Amino acid sequence: RSGAAPKPYQPADLSLLSLAGHVPYGLICHPDREHIIYPLGCAIIIQELGSKNQAFLRGHTNNVSCVVLSSNGEYMASGQVTFVGFQTDVILWDYHKRELLSRFSYHKGKIEDLAFSPRCLYLMSLGGQNDGRVVVWDIAKREAICGSPASPRSAGHATAVVCSTCRDEMFVTCGNGTVRTWELDVARGKIWPTECQMGKLRRVATCVKMTDDYNYFYVGTSSGDILKVNTNNKMMVDCGPKKKKFSLGVTALLVLKTGDFIVGTGGGIVALCKGSNYTVMKKIEVQGGVTSLTCRGQGHQFFVGTSECQIYRVNYTEFKEELIAVCHSEAVYDIVFPVGCSDLFATCSKNDIRVWHTPESKELLRIVNPNVTCHALEIMKDGESIVSGWSDRKIRAFTPQTGQLMYEINNAHSSAVTAIAATSDGQRIVSGGGEGQVRVWQIYEKVQKLVEVMKEHTSAVSCIKIKKNDQECVTASLDGTCIIWDIVRFVRKQMILAKTLFKCVCYNPEEFQIITGGTDRKIGFWEVFDGSAVRDVEGCATGSINGMDITSDGAHFVTGGDDHLVKVWNYNEGAVTHVGVGHSGNITRLKISPGSKYIVSVSADGAILIWKYPTP
Repeated sequence: RSGAAPKPYQPADLSLLSLAGHVPYGLICHPDREHIIYPLGCAIIIQELGSKNQAFLRGHTNNVSCVVLSSNGEYMASGQVTFVGFQTDVILWDYHKRELLSRFSYHKGKIEDLAFSPRCLYLMSLGGQNDGRVVVWDIAKREAICGSPASPRSAGHATAVVCSTCRDEMFVTCGNGTVRTWELDVARGKIWPTECQMGKLRRVATCVKMTDDYNYFYVGTSSGDILKVNTNNKMMVDCGPKKKKFSLGVTALLVLKTGDFIVGTGGGIVALCKGSNYTVMKKIEVQGGVTSLTCRGQGHQFFVGTSECQIYRVNYTEFKEELIAVCHSEAVYDIVFPVGCSDLFATCSKNDIRVWHTPESKELLRIVNPNVTCHALEIMKDGESIVSGWSDRKIRAFTPQTGQLMYEINNAHSSAVTAIAATSDGQRIVSGGGEGQVRVWQIYEKVQKLVEVMKEHTSAVSCIKIKKNDQECVTASLDGTCIIWDIVRFVRKQMILAKTLFKCVCYNPEEFQIITGGTDRKIGFWEVFDGSAVRDVEGCATGSINGMDITSDGAHFVTGGDDHLVKVWNYNEGAVTHVGVGHSGNITRLKISPGSKYIVSVSADGAILIWKYPTP
C-alpha cells in the first residue's frame, strides 16, 4: 500500500446535472442575479448562471427538505428529513463565505418550511406532521426564542410559513384547514396566533406569499384557487378564480409589484394572472408539476423549477420558456460510453434513457418508455444501437440518433432484465435477469434468437462483462457468486464464492484477473484461470461498492458506492490515489470515458456528476 494520502478533487473538477425538484420553493435566485441555489440530496448547490460553476454546501445527514435565502442575500437556512422520533437539524449558512454558521436542533422528523424576517433578525422554522411546532430563532444569539403548536387541534398540520415584508415580529403559517397570523413578543419570549376567518371555505393551503405593502397575503390551495387575506383584520377578502380553477392545485406563487401574480400549478401550467379578478392573461406549459418560482432581480425574468427536475428561464415580457437545466427525476441505474468516444454518454432511469453531450453537460436525446424502469444499458460497438434491459422483462434496442425503436425482445427473462452486455462483433447479446438466469441472444437484421440459457445463479444478475475475444464472460450476482462462462460451449468455467452480494465486476485489460465489489465493502482481486483469490482491500467505509471501472492500460480503476465517494485506485498497489466528494446519494454506477478524459458517476438521488480524470 502507498503511504501517500489520497488527493481530494476540487469543486472545479466536476459538473453536476440534477435538481431536487420535489422540494417546494427549492429553486432560489440570489439578489445578485448571477447565482441560483437549489438542494440535491444532502447538499445545497450554489451555481453561477454564466459559467455554471458550482459550490457545494454540506452539513446535513439526510435529504434536504427546504431551503430559504434572506432578503439581503447574506444568510441561507436549510432543513432536512430524518427518521420519525429523531431530532432533525436546521442549518444557518453564510452565503458569501459558503460556510456553516450554526446548527439548530429542536424539531423531530422533518423541517417542513423556513422563513427569514425582513431584517434578518429572526428565523422561523416549521416542523413536519410528526412534530407540528413552529419555532422562532434569534439569528444573532444563535438560540431559540420560543415555540408553539403550529395549527389548532381541529385542523391538519401546517406546511408553509412566510414572514411579513415590513415587520420582523409578524409571520403567517398555513396548511390543511388552517391559516394563521402570528405576533412575536420578544420581551416575554412568546408568540401569539390568530386564526384567519375563511367563512365557509375549507381548503388545504400549499403555498403563501406576502405583498410588499404588508396589507395582504395570498394563499394557494390544492383545490386550484387563490385566497386573498387582509393582514390587519385577519379576514379573507377575495377568492378566485371563480369558475375555472387551476388543474392539480396551485403549487407556487409570485406576487409582482404591479399587483398581478404568477401562478404555478401541479399540472405544469405557469400563468400570469390579473390581480383584480384572477383572469389568466398569459400562460405556458412546462414538463412536470411546478414546485418553484423565483424572480431574477426586479422580475424581468423568473425561473421555474419542476417535479421532473427541470429548470426553465422565462422572460416576463414575452412570456416564453427556455429550458436551461434538465436531469433524471428518479434514481439513475446505469451509464455507458460509446466505444472510442468520450464526448457522448447514455444513462437510464425510471421511464427513460437519455443521451448527453459530455463537454457541455447537455441533453441530446430522450427515449421515453413510461411506467417501466430501465436497469441496464449497452451501446453496440458499431454505435448503431442502444440496447437496454427493462423491468417489464423486455430487451429493447433504439437508434442513438433519433431514439426510434429498432427491435424488442418480449419475455427476455421471467423477471426484470437487470444486466446486459454485447459482443464486440455486435452479433450477440448476453443478458441477466432478476431470477438469476444468464441468456445469450443472436441478433440478426430482422429477428433475435435465443441461443442458450445458463442456470447457475440463484439471485439477480447485477453485472456482466465480456472478454475481448467474445468467447468468455463473467457475471456477478446477488447470490454471492461470480461465474466465468464459456459462451461458445455455454458451460461454467469457474465459480467465485464470497460472503457478499456482488454488485459489480471488471476484467483487467490483460484479462488474467478480475476485480469485484459488493456489500462486504471489499474489493476482491481474483485469478481468471482457477478463480482463486489474489487479495482483497477495504474499498468502502460504509455500505456496499456498487460500481467500478478500469482504465484501458489497467494501471488504475475507480469505484463508487454507498459512502457517496468516487475513489481512484492504483491497481498494483491497491491504494487510493484520489477521492471525489460530490454525491449526496448512493452511487449506483460509474464509468471512465475512452481516453481517460472524464469519469461519470450516477447516483440514487438522480444526480449525474462529470469529473475531470485526475492527472498523475
